[in-house]
Amino acid sequence: MEQIVRADIAAYSDGGSAMANAIIDEAGVRVGDDRRRGRGAGINPTGRFEPLTRHVFDDGWETLEELPPFKTEVQVEKPRTIITRNASPDISFDRSINPYRGCEHGCVYCFARPTHSYMGLSPGLDFESKLFAKPDAPRLLEKELAKTGYEPRTIAIGTNTDPYQPIEKKWRIMREILEVLDAHNHPVGIVTKSALVMRDIDILSRMAERGLAKVALSVTTLDRRLARTMEPRAATPTRRLEAMRALNEAGIPASVMIGPVIPGLNDSEIERILESAHAVGAKEAGYVILRLPLEVSPIFKDWLLRHYPDRYRHVMSLVRSMRGGKDYDSEWGKRMKGTGPYAWQIGRRFEIAARRIGLNAERRKLRTDLFKAGKGEGEQLSLL
Repeated sequence: MEQIVRADIAAYSDGGSAMANAIIDEAGVRVGDDRRRGRGAGINPTGRFEPLTRHVFDDGWETLEELPPFKTEVQVEKPRTIITRNASPDISFDRSINPYRGCEHGCVYCFARPTHSYMGLSPGLDFESKLFAKPDAPRLLEKELAKTGYEPRTIAIGTNTDPYQPIEKKWRIMREILEVLDAHNHPVGIVTKSALVMRDIDILSRMAERGLAKVALSVTTLDRRLARTMEPRAATPTRRLEAMRALNEAGIPASVMIGPVIPGLNDSEIERILESAHAVGAKEAGYVILRLPLEVSPIFKDWLLRHYPDRYRHVMSLVRSMRGGKDYDSEWGKRMKGTGPYAWQIGRRFEIAARRIGLNAERRKLRTDLFKAGKGEGEQLSLL
């Protein structure tokens, strides 16, 4: 579904509120503050695969009923397999696991938002309030690790939606997955914005002793106000650094991921974030430039206009300068780091700061030689 952004933005004299109301797509306008309190997205566009779009508006007859706030709802999803494979040449892993679909953290820039369209839901507020849990994931993982010919390589978890988002406290799917990986000596790499990862230090420390586990904490900003609006239900920056310290003290390699770097908004913090991470024991670091695929672009623009209307033109101009004049370029090799002078400058700043601080001197590789395959379904058990 083609997304439409009206007035990009022509009427700056109308003020921030008028500019924010100008962000409209084919599915409707912004959702009121009372309904989306504590959420990241301000709009809830219809999924791009839907044949119809629905709009909420007042027809003048004063019959528009008050709609309730968006509440977190969780449905059970029953996939046939749990390990997702990929052959992308610009990422470092070929398999991953997503215990959940959708993410309550509500990060407004999340590149995974468009995946909710496959469920007939909105990449906007639905993505962070209508979630899917996969409680069969541990059982499916056991089954897949037992397949004849399975070759172990690091499984990445948290590359799409966060495995330690708030609903993990109740569902505990991630912990059960780690128990399976631990039992089979299978390597795992985790990316998260949540301090809940500290709950599983007992398992992760055992795995790390055998060279089977590492964690990356995503720290986008050290500014609590910016983090509060941009990542409303993720852990505060301070808590993420505390988690990084706790993991490293427990012998679990915990690195920092600056993701995403948003030009004109948080790129000035690159050096400070790296220094803060190094101070709590991080030895490795990485970064990703802001990605705005499909429906993410209008959702991010709406957020930017609501919270930082004075920076809208500057931020989007810099974003487009790194994406060949567009909001996003999905070409492999370019999508993560961008192109052009500004993207080059960010890359050099990151490299120089990391080298000065002592980060990335070595890259820790996880072991695969300890893997123990499980028993397949119907396989006869040994007598002794």
